[in-house]
Amino acid sequence: MTLNELDSYLNGFLKKENFSSDIALNGIQIQNSSPDSKQIKKIAFAVDACEATALKAVQEGADVLFTHHGLFWGGCQTITGSFYKRISSFIKNDLALIAYHIPLDANNPCGNNHGIAARLGLLDVKGFAHWRGMEIGVYGKLPAPLTLDELAQKALRPGKKAKSVFAFGKEKISTVGIASGGSGEDVDEAIELGLDAFITGEFEHEQYHLAKEMGINVIAGGHYETETVGINLVREKIEKELGLQTVFIDLPTDL
Repeated sequence: MTLNELDSYLNGFLKKENFSSDIALNGIQIQNSSPDSKQIKKIAFAVDACEATALKAVQEGADVLFTHHGLFWGGCQTITGSFYKRISSFIKNDLALIAYHIPLDANNPCGNNHGIAARLGLLDVKGFAHWRGMEIGVYGKLPAPLTLDELAQKALRPGKKAKSVFAFGKEKISTVGIASGGSGEDVDEAIELGLDAFITGEFEHEQYHLAKEMGINVIAGGHYETETVGINLVREKIEKELGLQTVFIDLPTDL
């Protein structure tokens, strides 16, 4: 499979054309030397495209790095300083970069939010959390009520702890909204829906009092941690359907 064939396969289910309002450039961001002929044997997966993940991908023998946060976010930028280091680490090593941002947040079943919903076994899942007209998050009902600590434990990878947990609502939680990454502002919509709890990545200072006053529980699992979900679901899908070698590069930012 070539790089162009791989990206066509990925877009077959991630559908970047449905997310034209995304500020990120989805799909191939840096090609390899022969995108129509060089055969892809191994793909590395990481949350972030940066010098460290690129060099680790090279060390692992990968031909492509697939990330959620790529290098290009619209507009022009000089290739200097840190940006030069990042780009040169790909080009010097003939490593390709593919990135999918909002399409990976929103995808069902391989996205960050649907992935967390599946961990929780949410029922009657519906869409919510809108950004630039795009529906990103999900909400639904738990199979059985959980405490806030139980919910946080099930939502994250084994052994991982949430960055912040705010017990502002019911002791037993039945309904949950999920919007990964930097989506703390979507607590507004979770409140409007009357949900018992809201799971996100980052929860900002200005959102704290709103959540407390309106009596909704909040779990801020970490921007990085909540966005390891979709990356690994895509990785597992590729292993199963394409039979290619894969590796997950876990470089937490602790944010």
